[in-house]
Amino acid sequence: MTEERRKDTLETSETLPFIEKPFAISDEARKSENESGREDDGKDTHCGFWILKGPSMQRFATEKMYVILYGLAGCVMTMTFAYFNATITTLEKRYKIPTKVSGIISVGNDISTMLTAAILGYYAGHGHRPRWMGIGLLTIVAFCLLTSSLHFLYGAGEDALKLTREFGQVNETLASQERDKKLCQPSAGGCVQEEVGQWVPQVFLFAAQLIAGVGQALFYTLGIAYMDDNASKSKTPAMLSMSTFLRMLGPAIGYSLAALCLRLYIEPTLEPLIGREDPRWLGAWWLGWLVLAAMTLVSAILLFMFPKELPSSKRRRLQLKQTERKQSLPLKERSFGDMMKTVRKLSKNKVYIYNTIASILYFFGYMAYWIFTPKYIETQYRQSAAMATMATGTVALGFSAAGVLISGYVISKYRPSARAMACWNAIVDFVTVAGILCYVAIGCEGSDRLNSLTTLSAGNSCSASCHCDYVHYAPVCSPENITYISACHAGCTERTKDALGRTIYTGCQCLGSSSLNPQPEVGDSCHWLFRLYKMPYFQSQFAVDGTCPVDCFSEFLIFLGVMCFLKLVGASSKSTNLLIALRCMPPEEKTFALGLGSMVASLLGFIPSPVFFGWLIDNYCLVWGKTCSNKGNCWLYDTKSLRYALNLSAAVFIFLGGFLNIAVWYHAKDLKIFDDEQSPKDSLKNTNNEVEMKPIDSKPLAN
Repeated sequence: MTEERRKDTLETSETLPFIEKPFAISDEARKSENESGREDDGKDTHCGFWILKGPSMQRFATEKMYVILYGLAGCVMTMTFAYFNATITTLEKRYKIPTKVSGIISVGNDISTMLTAAILGYYAGHGHRPRWMGIGLLTIVAFCLLTSSLHFLYGAGEDALKLTREFGQVNETLASQERDKKLCQPSAGGCVQEEVGQWVPQVFLFAAQLIAGVGQALFYTLGIAYMDDNASKSKTPAMLSMSTFLRMLGPAIGYSLAALCLRLYIEPTLEPLIGREDPRWLGAWWLGWLVLAAMTLVSAILLFMFPKELPSSKRRRLQLKQTERKQSLPLKERSFGDMMKTVRKLSKNKVYIYNTIASILYFFGYMAYWIFTPKYIETQYRQSAAMATMATGTVALGFSAAGVLISGYVISKYRPSARAMACWNAIVDFVTVAGILCYVAIGCEGSDRLNSLTTLSAGNSCSASCHCDYVHYAPVCSPENITYISACHAGCTERTKDALGRTIYTGCQCLGSSSLNPQPEVGDSCHWLFRLYKMPYFQSQFAVDGTCPVDCFSEFLIFLGVMCFLKLVGASSKSTNLLIALRCMPPEEKTFALGLGSMVASLLGFIPSPVFFGWLIDNYCLVWGKTCSNKGNCWLYDTKSLRYALNLSAAVFIFLGGFLNIAVWYHAKDLKIFDDEQSPKDSLKNTNNEVEMKPIDSKPLAN
C-alpha cells in the first residue's frame, strides 16, 4: 500500500509541475553532494589557508561573521579614500598641483576600476571570491605605501622648512634673505625654481590611484555578489544595511585621522612659526598612510580565510530542484562571445539601464562634494584644514551612517515593493537638489569681500612697480582691513616686530593707493594697529603679517547643518538603489552585471566628474603660486562666483537623475525584492487559475 501511494505521488507530480518531488529531490541533492564531496572533499566550505586553518576555525564560516568582516574591511578601504580626499588641499600646496590636476589624479582609481571591473566580475566571480577580495585589499596596501613614499623621497619641502624656527637658527643669513624677498623689490627677481620635478609627484599619486582601483573593483564587485549568493533574500536587506553602515564609518574615521595628522606640522620634529589657521600651514599628511597600510593588511588576511562558499549556502543550494538550478559555465568554457551575449541581454533590461543611468547622474553631481568639500569649507568659510576635515568626516558622515541604519530597519520591517523603493530614490534626488540650492544662499559676505579686495589690490600700478610676480604667497593685513598677497604687493620696504613679537611691515607705499579703502569701524580686526601707532586713517603705512581675520563661523554652522541633513537623506537611498540593482537581473548574471555597472559608472560618472569640477574650481582662481615652469597651486578664489557655479552645476545633474528614477518606478512594477513577495503577474495568474477551476468544482454541487 505504501509503495502504491508513493507511485501515485510521483505520477501526480509529473503531471502537475507545481507539486514538489520530495523523494526525487532528496536523491538528486544527495547525489550532487556526493559528487561535490569527491571533487573537492569539502574544501570549498573550509575556513582558513596555509597554516592558518583547522577545525576550530570552521565555526566562523557564517553569514553574520562574513557581514561583519566584509563591513570592517570596507570600512578600512573607505578610510583610505576619505583620507586622500581630506589631505588633497595639503598635497596641492606641498607639490604645487592645480585643482584640475588633482581632480585627474583622484579619478585614477576609477579609470582602473572601469578597465577591470567587468572582466574581473565575469571571470574572478566564479573563482574563490574571498581570496580575490583579499588580493584586492593587498593592492590597497600598495596604494598607501606608494602615496606615503613621496614624503620620504622629497621631504617636507623648502617652503615648509623656511617657516620653522630651526631654519632661522641654522641658516640665519639665508633666512634673512628669504624674509627680504617678501618686501618691495627695486628690480625684477628670478622665477621660483621647483625643488622637485613638476610631474614626478603627480605621476606617483596617479599610479597609486590606478593600483587602488583594481583592489576597489575586486572588493566591491565580488563582495556584494558573494553576500547575496550566500544568504537568503529575506536577510539580504539587513545584511546590506549592516555592511554599508560599517563601511560608512570608514570615511568618518578616515577624516578624523586626517584631522589629527594635519594638526601636526609636516615635519613634526620642527617648531613652526605660523599657526594652523594660516593658509601656508602644511600638516603631516604622510603619517596616516602608514597606519592605514597596517590596518588594510590585517583586513586582507582575515578575508583570505573565508571559504569559497559558506556551508549554509551550500546546503540551501543542494536542496533546490535540479530543474530550477542554473549551473554556471565552468571557467574554462567561458568565452568573450558568452560575455557579449550577457551584455546584450542586460541592455534590454529597462530597470537595470534606467537605475544605472540614474545612479551615474547622481554620482556625477555629488562627486564634487565627496572630493572637494574640505576645500570648499576652507575657501568659503575660512576654516582650517583640520576643522574642515573634522566637519566633513566625523560630524557629517555620522548622519550618513544613521541614514543607512534607519533605511535598513525600515526595509527589513515593512518590506516595501520595488516601486516604493524607486519612488523614494527619486524623492531623495529632488530633496538633495533643494539642499544644494540652499548651499548657494549660504555664503560669507566677509570672505567674498576680502577675496575681491585682495585681487584688486594685487592688480594696482603701485604693486606692479615692486616686481612681485614670483613672490611667495605671504599675506599681510592693512589698516583698512584689506589682505594683500604679500608685503611686496603692499609696497612695504621694511619690517620690524612689536612688543608682542608680531611682525609689522612699514613703509608700505601701496596702502591707500586706490579706491579700495573702506573706512574701518571701531570693531574691525585691524583697528588695534591705529590705536597702537596713533595714526589717522589712510595716512598709515603699516601692515601686519597674516590675513585679515574674517568671522564666517555662523555661516559655517548653517552650512554644516544643511550638509548633515542631506547626508542623512542621501544615505537612506543606498540600500534601496542596490536592492533594485540586485533583483532586476538573473542570479547567474549578478556578478557580471555589477561589474559592468561599475565600469559604466566609472566611465561616465566617477572619471569625468572630478576632472570637470576641478577645472571649474580652477576657473575661479584669483591668485596662483607661480613657478618657472607652471602656475602651481591656487591660493585664493572668487568665492561668490565659485559658490554659484559649483552648486548649480551639481544640482542640474542630480535633478536629471531624479527623472530617471521615475522611469525606474514605472518599469519596476513586476520586480520582486523578497522571496515570498508575489509580483502582480503572478497574482493575476493565480486568480485566473482559481476562476478556471471554479466550474469544475461547482458541477458536483449542481448535481
